[in-house]
Amino acid sequence: MTNYSNSDNPFGDANLAQKFTWAKKREVEKKKGISATESTRRDITRREEARIELEKLTKKRSEREREREEREEELVRIQRASEQAQLGDWQAQEEEFHLKQAKKRAEIRIKSNRAKPIDILAMNIKLIAKGTDDEEDDEDDIGLEIDVDEPYTIFDNLSLEEVQELSHDIKFYLTLDKDEQSMDFWRAMLIVCEDKISELDPNRVEQSVVAPHIAQDIANKMAGKSHEELTLLQGQIQRKLGAGGAIDVDYWEALLKTLIVWKAKAKLNAIHQLILQKRLEQLKARQLREAEKEKAELAAVLAMQSQDVEGDVSALGEMNGGGTEFPSDDVDQDMDDASGSVPYDRAMSPEPLDTLAREDQQLIVVDQWEDWAEILEKRRQVLNKQFNPKKKNPDQDTGEQHPDDDFVSKILFDKEAAKQLAGNEELFNVEASLQRQQTYMWQDKYRPRKPRFFNRVHTGYEWNKYNQTHYDHDNPPPKVVQGYKFNLFYPDLIDKSQAPTYEITKEPDTTDTVLIKFKAGPPYEDIAFRIVNREWEHSHKRGYKSVFDRGVLQLHFNFKRQFYRR
Repeated sequence: MTNYSNSDNPFGDANLAQKFTWAKKREVEKKKGISATESTRRDITRREEARIELEKLTKKRSEREREREEREEELVRIQRASEQAQLGDWQAQEEEFHLKQAKKRAEIRIKSNRAKPIDILAMNIKLIAKGTDDEEDDEDDIGLEIDVDEPYTIFDNLSLEEVQELSHDIKFYLTLDKDEQSMDFWRAMLIVCEDKISELDPNRVEQSVVAPHIAQDIANKMAGKSHEELTLLQGQIQRKLGAGGAIDVDYWEALLKTLIVWKAKAKLNAIHQLILQKRLEQLKARQLREAEKEKAELAAVLAMQSQDVEGDVSALGEMNGGGTEFPSDDVDQDMDDASGSVPYDRAMSPEPLDTLAREDQQLIVVDQWEDWAEILEKRRQVLNKQFNPKKKNPDQDTGEQHPDDDFVSKILFDKEAAKQLAGNEELFNVEASLQRQQTYMWQDKYRPRKPRFFNRVHTGYEWNKYNQTHYDHDNPPPKVVQGYKFNLFYPDLIDKSQAPTYEITKEPDTTDTVLIKFKAGPPYEDIAFRIVNREWEHSHKRGYKSVFDRGVLQLHFNFKRQFYRR
C-alpha cells in the first residue's frame, strides 16, 4: 500500500508492516454475541461502502474541474470573438501585410540588381492579380522583363543550398498568398522544387528502378502532354496498381511519382502562358494610351499654332491695308517679344541687297505664309498617322555627358577596390598580352593608355556524380572556375555615347582557354584577359550583367553547369 517500512516511516512505528488488530473492539463484539465471521463480513461491507463513496467523490470532483475548464474555454472564446469583432479579420490583414512586404522586398532587390530566384517568381505571378495602372507603372520602374522560358527552368544550375532556400521561400509565399491561382502556382513550384532537392541531395538519392534511356523516353512523352492528359494517365496507372496482377510494382510506382512532377510542370506551363498573354495585353494597352496621349498633345500644339498663324495673317492684312508687304523690323521685334524669344537685334537679319546673284535668281520664291501653311499641313499628316511610341529604356545611355562622370567613375573604382572578397571569389587582375601591337588612327591626337580595371573570378565546387562518389564536404573536390566579374573604368572616354565592346578570340595553342578582348574609343587601348573556355549563362537570373554607365563597364557572367549522363 505504501512505500514505508518498519524502520523508515514518518510515524515512528516499528510495527507498521504488521496488520493492526483492534482487540478492544473484538472483545466488545464477543460480549454482544457477534461471531468473528460476522465481524469480518461487516468490515468488508464497510470498506466497500467507503470505496464506493470515495469513487463518487472523485467523480464529482473530476466533473467540477471539467466544467470549470469548459467555462474558462467559453470565456476565452467569447473574448476572442469580441476582439475579432472589434479589430476585424486582423489575422488575414496581417498575412496580407506580410505578403505585400515580401513583394516589396523583391522589387527592391530587383531594382538593385541583386534579385533572388524567388523574387523573379513573385514578380511574374504578380501579373495574374494585376488590375491597376499604378501597378503596371511600378513594374516598369522595376525594369523586369518576363522570361519566355517556363518557371521551373529557374532550378537549372542552382546548387543544393540555393534550391533548399528557394523551397523555404516558396512555402512562405504559399502560407501567405490566398489567391487560388497563385496558390496553384506555388504548390506546383513546391512539387518541382522537392523533386530537384531529391535529385541534388546525395543523402536522398534513391536507386532508380527505370533504365536511363527508358526514363528519358518517358520524359519526352510526358513533356508534350497537357495537365488533363497527365491526370487521365495518372488515373490509369492508379487503377493498374489497384488491380494487382503480375506487374512490376516498383516500376509503376516510380512512374507515378515522376508523373506527379510532370503534372506540376504542365500546370506551370499553363499559368506561364496566361502570364505572357496578360503581359502582352498590358503592353498593348499601355502603348495605346501613350499613343493617344501623344496624339492629343500634338493636336493641341497644332491647333495653337494654327490660331497663331491665322491671327498673324489677319493682323498683317489690317496693318498693310490688305497688301502683301512684309511687316517692318519693329513689328517683327514686337512679335518676337510677345512670343518670349530672344530680344531682336539687327545683326540677326541679313543686309538688303540691291541685286541678286545669278544663281539666286534661279531659286523658287516661297511666301512666308505659304511656308507656314505647308508646315501645318505636314503636321496634320503626321497627326493622322497611327503610331505607337517606342518605350523608353531607363537604362539606355542618352549620350549626354555629365560633368561629374569622371569623378564618379573614380569614386566607383575606389569603392570596387575596397570591397571585401566573398568566400568563393578571388582577384583576377592578370592581363593577357596581345600578340601584335595595334596602331590606332587617333593615337597622333590622343595619348593611348590602358584602362584601369578591377576583376574577380568566382570559384566553387561542382557536386556532380563523380565528385559525390569520391569526395565529401570534409574532403571537397578541387575548386573550378564558375564565372567572372569584369569592372573596367573609362572615365576619360571621348565619345561616351558609344559603349565599349568585347569579343572572344580563340587561342591557337589550346582549347581550354580563350581571350576576351575589350575595345573602346580614344584614348584607350584594347585590353585582353585569358578566361576559361566554357558556355556562358546569358540570363539575368543566373547573374549575367552587361552595363556601361558613368564611364564604368561591368561584365558579370557565370558558366553553365555541366551534367553527365551514363
